[in-house]
Amino acid sequence: MKKRTLQTRVMTLMLALLMAHPGSLMAVTPGPQLPDPGSPSGITKQQQIQLGQQAVAEVYKQMPVLPDSSPVTQYVEQLGRKLVPVIPQEYSWPYQFHVIPQKEINAFALPGGPIFINIGTITAADNEAELAGVMAHEMSHVYMQHSAKQASKQSVAQAILGVLGGVLPGNTAGNLARLGIQIGAGAMFMKYSRADEAQADAVGAIIMYKAGYNPKAMAEFFQKLEQQGGGNGPQFLSDHPNPGNRVASVEKEIQDWPPKSYLSTSQAFVRAKQEATRVKAYTAQQIADGAKQGVWARQNAQGGAVPANVPASSGGNAGAPSGPMNVSYEQVRPSNNFKQLQQNAFSIAYPDNWQASGDQNSGAVTIAPQAGVTQGAIAYGVIVAGGQDPNASSLDQATQDLIQNMQQQNPGLRVSGNMQSIQVNGLQGRSVILRGNSPVQRNGQPLPERDWVITLPYQSGGGLLYLVFIAPENDFDRLRPTYEKMLNSLQVR
Repeated sequence: MKKRTLQTRVMTLMLALLMAHPGSLMAVTPGPQLPDPGSPSGITKQQQIQLGQQAVAEVYKQMPVLPDSSPVTQYVEQLGRKLVPVIPQEYSWPYQFHVIPQKEINAFALPGGPIFINIGTITAADNEAELAGVMAHEMSHVYMQHSAKQASKQSVAQAILGVLGGVLPGNTAGNLARLGIQIGAGAMFMKYSRADEAQADAVGAIIMYKAGYNPKAMAEFFQKLEQQGGGNGPQFLSDHPNPGNRVASVEKEIQDWPPKSYLSTSQAFVRAKQEATRVKAYTAQQIADGAKQGVWARQNAQGGAVPANVPASSGGNAGAPSGPMNVSYEQVRPSNNFKQLQQNAFSIAYPDNWQASGDQNSGAVTIAPQAGVTQGAIAYGVIVAGGQDPNASSLDQATQDLIQNMQQQNPGLRVSGNMQSIQVNGLQGRSVILRGNSPVQRNGQPLPERDWVITLPYQSGGGLLYLVFIAPENDFDRLRPTYEKMLNSLQVR
C-alpha cells in the first residue's frame, strides 16, 4: 500500500512540473545538421562527377594506387561506408575511397566524390577516429563543392596542368585547372583557402559526430601534424592551410551538441594499420620520377588497380603506359619560319613545324613539337598561361608563389641562381631558371632538364602571365635563340 502511495505521489509531482513548465521535461538539445552546400554557378553536379573521373584517370597514370582487393583499401572503404550514410541523399555524392602507397602524410578529394588517402596517413593515425577525421574532412570538400565554387577564380594556385608534367590534350587540362586541380609528374595538387579549410573542419565535425566519432579527433590529428612538422610540415598542411586554432574551433562548434558515447578505434583499424606497415611505399620524389618513366601507369594496369569505370583520358586508356621518352634534337628541331598565335590574353609567334594546343577560355597554351610531348610529360616546348594571385603584394611575390606551386607539383624541381629582372616589349618581368629531370632518358636514366620561367604583370589586382620554356639541359642552348624570338614576339593584351 505504501509503495502504491509513493508511486502516486511521484506521478502527481511530475504532472505538476509539466503543468508549471510545459515541455520542460521534454526539451532536448537538437543535434547538429549539415548545412545546405549551395550550388556553384557554371558547373552542374553531373559535370563535376565527370571531371572528377577524368582526374581519377590521370591519378592512375601519375601515381601508384593499391588495388581494391588490398586489405588496407578494403578497410578504408569499410570506414567510408560508416561515414557516407549520415549525409542526406539529396546532398550526397558517389564517394569512393582509394589508397596511395606514399610515405608522406596526405589525402585529397576530387570533385564528384573520389578520395585518395596516403598510406603514410594511415600509419600516422593513432586510432580509427583520427583516420575517420581525415576522411570526413576530405568528404566535406566534396560536399561543399569547394573546387567547383572556385572555378570562376583565376589564381596562381590554379596553375595549368601542363606545366612540367601533365600536358593534357583538348579541354581537360583547362577544365581541371579552373577547378583548382593540378596533376603533375606524380603529384596531385589542390590548394584550398583557409576559409575552405575552416568550413571542411566544421562540416567534417558534423559527419564524424553523426557517424559516432569524436569530432575533436580530427582537429587533434591535424594539430599533431603541425607539432611534428616544424618548419617543413607534412604535405597535407601545405595543401590544407591551418585556418586557426583547429582544436578550439571544433570544441566551440560541438559544445552545445547532445553528449553521446563515441567510437575510438577498432580491431579492424589495428589490423589495417599493421598491414599498412608491410605495404611497399614510396616517397614523393620516387613517385615523381616513376611518373615520368610511365612506371605507375604500367604497374596499376598490370596489377589490376585501375577500376573498370575509370574513363580513358588524355587521348588514351588510364592504364596505358606512356613510357619514357627517347627523342633527339633532330626530331624536334624548330623551323626558321614562324606563324602567329592569337589568344584572348596574348599573342605570340612560334615555329611553323611546332603545334599549339590548349584551352581558349582559360588562355593556357602548350606550344611544342609533336615528338617532344608524350601523354604524361613535355620534354621540349613552351607553356604560356595566366592567373591571379590576390595575396601577392608584388611581382616578386607572385613569381615566388608560382615557383612554389610548380615545385609542389614536381618535388624534383630546384631553383638555379637568383631571380632576375627582364624587359619584354616594354613590360618589366622576372626571369627564373629551374632545374630537374627530363622525361627524356639515355641508358635508362633521365637527362637533366632546364626550365626557363618568365613572369609578367597582367591586368590588375595581382594578374600574372607566365611562360615556361622547357628542354633537356644539353639541348637548351640550341633552342634558346628560338625561345628568345618567341619571347620577343609576345604581346600581352
